[in-house]
Amino acid sequence: MINEEARFSKALKSIARNQELKAYIQNSKELFPILMKGANRFVAGETRREGIERVIKLYNKGYQVSLEFIGENTTSEEECMDAKNEFIELIKDLGHKQMKATVSFDLSHIGMMISDSVAFTNLEELAKVAHQHNIQLMISMEESQKTDTILSLYKRIAKSFSNVGITLQVHLERSSMDLNDLLKAPGRIRLVKGAYQEPEGIYIPRSEELNKRYIEFVSMCVERNQPLSIATHDENLLTELKAKGILYRPNVEVEMLDGVRPDLLRSLKEDGIQAKVYVTYGSEWYLYVVHRIAEYPPNIYTFLSDVIGQHTVGE
Repeated sequence: MINEEARFSKALKSIARNQELKAYIQNSKELFPILMKGANRFVAGETRREGIERVIKLYNKGYQVSLEFIGENTTSEEECMDAKNEFIELIKDLGHKQMKATVSFDLSHIGMMISDSVAFTNLEELAKVAHQHNIQLMISMEESQKTDTILSLYKRIAKSFSNVGITLQVHLERSSMDLNDLLKAPGRIRLVKGAYQEPEGIYIPRSEELNKRYIEFVSMCVERNQPLSIATHDENLLTELKAKGILYRPNVEVEMLDGVRPDLLRSLKEDGIQAKVYVTYGSEWYLYVVHRIAEYPPNIYTFLSDVIGQHTVGE
């Protein structure tokens, strides 16, 4: 069963980057609304208003919240500017509501595919506005070929802004060295196992070895008193970290994607652990949703159930 899930996950990751399939789905008047019913479990909606409404509900229930306007690999300067402006308005809206919130994004959404200069200029503007409104930023990690550029841009911004954090994929072989370097910066580190399909030989597959490495990375952050987001839905892994007392530390939060294991996150919150929900909105949901199913294959059952009938998202 585990091998079948691994094969299914690998197949999904391979189609996630299929631009022809993505375009076909998003332009299909018949298929798009049907699949959007399934996507609604994982995406708050297509508008900023829908995204903010969702995080307000979660925030009022005692959850920490992170919100992302979905998008990546933007190659048009105009579209990058539009995305940057959308993020600025999102930051201002959250700030005006005096919410302790995080705004997450991909650097390839705001200019990295055009040039490092464009990306950094936009990143710096976001960091300044976020600082003014007491909002945290979290830079997402992307495919391994982008890692050097992402880390370079993060280290530059971290010299001036402590409210900017970075995501690290534990499954990449290189990440041990990267973590040692990142611990020199003050920003929050978000640890994920890793969802992208990568070339053989540069990553560790899902396994006990990877779980052990994840715990080692968490321990390194805790020892340095680094602000830390433990971003995983792996219940066994969380149980082990909880038994060690790590999840109760004031600088540690557990983060899960909206619509994925809400029961587990709710139980952690009720036990006094800082629990964060990662909410997304926007029309570019195809890649995001495919990766969510690939990351946790049982999600395909809830996705199909939602396509067929109605659902109620739990918290």
